[in-house]
Amino acid sequence: MKKQSNAIVIGAGFAGIALAIRLQSAGFSTKLIEKRDKPGGRAYVYQDAGFTFDAGPTVITDPSCLEELFELSGRKLSDYVDLIPVAPFYQLRWEDGFIFDYANDQNDLDRQISACSPSDVEGYRRFLAYSKEVLEEGYIKLGHVPFPDFRSMVRVAPQLIRLESYRSVYSKVAQYIKDEHLRQAFSFHSLLVGGNPFTTSAIYALIHALERNWGVWFPRGGTGALVNNGLIRLFKDLGGEVILNSPVKSIETKDNKVVGVLCENGNSFPADIVASNADVMHTYGALLKNEPLAYPTLKSLKNKRYSMSLFVIYFGLKRKHPELKHHIVMFGKRYRELIQEIFKGPNLAQDFSLYLHAPSVTDPSLAPEGSSAYYVLSPVPNLHAANIDWQVEGPKYRDKILDYLEEWILPNLRSDLVTCRIFTPEDFRDELNAHQGSAFSLEPILTQSAYFRAHNADNKIEGLYLVGAGTHPGAGIPGVVGSAKATAGIILSKLSSTGATA
Repeated sequence: MKKQSNAIVIGAGFAGIALAIRLQSAGFSTKLIEKRDKPGGRAYVYQDAGFTFDAGPTVITDPSCLEELFELSGRKLSDYVDLIPVAPFYQLRWEDGFIFDYANDQNDLDRQISACSPSDVEGYRRFLAYSKEVLEEGYIKLGHVPFPDFRSMVRVAPQLIRLESYRSVYSKVAQYIKDEHLRQAFSFHSLLVGGNPFTTSAIYALIHALERNWGVWFPRGGTGALVNNGLIRLFKDLGGEVILNSPVKSIETKDNKVVGVLCENGNSFPADIVASNADVMHTYGALLKNEPLAYPTLKSLKNKRYSMSLFVIYFGLKRKHPELKHHIVMFGKRYRELIQEIFKGPNLAQDFSLYLHAPSVTDPSLAPEGSSAYYVLSPVPNLHAANIDWQVEGPKYRDKILDYLEEWILPNLRSDLVTCRIFTPEDFRDELNAHQGSAFSLEPILTQSAYFRAHNADNKIEGLYLVGAGTHPGAGIPGVVGSAKATAGIILSKLSSTGATA
């Protein structure tokens, strides 16, 4: 009898956990090795003074991709985690007083659009139809399909050209919608996956239809509950092993093949397969620094463009604000010019647009009785685009944002403040090994999509695989979970073709 194959997944982010579940479900003996003291990756959890703060992500847009992980072993996501629908999806606010509740109710959307710009009602419907079409082609058909060679890209090129993927998200929205408020309302979504609306491929307009199709959800107990009570518990129920507080030092290779991993604490683990959910540059530049076959990929990755970073403030207040919506996007005075500075630098802009997350509006258990929990994030340049000393500028930027929130949406914030912490681009670099402190890995422009992203399977080092935001299809929970499906498909297909078993 053939011995059970050993698999190691490095990094317990959503993609790493999803791949570990798929491999364990398929019969592999799988270890999930995580640097930090908790699983989750970017979906880490902080607890302080009775508050629970999800580090992010906080928008669940396609529960079906998660449900599929449980169905592999005849289980149900609903038996592990309770997902609560969020309505409206987002509230969008501008300084001139315009407020738009972006909901999943067509009549309500028509009413709000008509009140703002009557001629855009029909334009929005045409944009929605376009978004549905790119959802079908770009996500449902291709979101979990690997692109191992250039021929695989050529095969889908006609459809991508027909859908004008060479245009930007903003330009496609502007083709259908005239009002500038509404153009911003329906183009900002690419920022949620690290993309500049003015340069990101119009294919990413699919996010709008994805939300309209499956809704926006929030796990009871927070995203951390989805990770720990849901995905990690499922993985352990299947017999998988989670190893925390174990930064990986290197992926070990011999004769052009992976043989295991070595951790910084000296522990080593043999493996037939190693999959990395670590940052793609960290994987090739640090974990494979002793493997010459990794150099060409590392060189290629160095020449690519990386997403902007984020500045995040987690804070708790001693009073509730029931008037707030769960997800709030606050647009500043500038849009195009500000986004240009966020992606290009060279300085930190003096104004900002913000995303305010108010989860205790939906789930009061995330804050002490009578209190409320929040985080607010501001997109900022990555460490390559702008030379900012965040040790100095971070506290100043924090105070500026808190003052802004107090003026515009959270009266008495300062006097109600119980706890506060920040997470800067330097923390993305140091805590998450993110190249240039980018929050979403490779920037999702057309020339860095599909085949042009890091490949799910290395074509030189046998047994080496990748998952996560730097691979196809990209960032966001549906994207990285889709990458795990693509990678698992390659692994299982190779086993099948060789007649081997897990």
